[in-house]
Amino acid sequence: MSAADAELATSRERDAARGRRLEILTLGWNLVEAAVAIGAGVVASSVALLGFGIDSVIESVSGGVLLWRLQPGADEARERRALALVGASFLLLAAYVAVDAIHGLIARAPTERSPVGIAIAALSLVVMPILARAKRCVAARLGSRALVADSRQTDVCAWLSAILLGGLAANAWLGWWWADAAAALAMVPILVHEGLEGLRVEHCDDC
Repeated sequence: MSAADAELATSRERDAARGRRLEILTLGWNLVEAAVAIGAGVVASSVALLGFGIDSVIESVSGGVLLWRLQPGADEARERRALALVGASFLLLAAYVAVDAIHGLIARAPTERSPVGIAIAALSLVVMPILARAKRCVAARLGSRALVADSRQTDVCAWLSAILLGGLAANAWLGWWWADAAAALAMVPILVHEGLEGLRVEHCDDC
């Protein structure tokens, strides 16, 4: 191996190691986010918070799959099957959120104010875009489509955070009892899109 090839291999390994660190950081954040959001959602009877928390659990699974994929010798076929299961989970979550949100609107079920939920949504809105940008930089150097796709999922989490924050803030400061359910319904198309993307991977020959 020439000196140039050795330097290139070393550079790629450094980038791959950085990619793994970013995935570990994302995984840790999503687990904390999930625990806080689900707990706050139960306390406040907030379907938007619960949906956001469960979404974080699913994204943690997806991040774990990609972290494994960045290891040497990972099996691509197994990755596709795992991501297809993640996609199916997103679709089930979308159905749950839609049904629960519609029921809340029909029943005019009030949602308690959730300062904790507002805080975690605001933090996520700051953290996720930073992580997504860092992943795209590493993905560009590695030529990794998997890491690019994961960065887009991180962007999606930022969008969900913005929707959640808007719903929780409107409920807390404007007294709009329906804002939580409306925010949850606004999440549904994004969750469905993520689910379909995951299922598409199973049948994609160039993903």
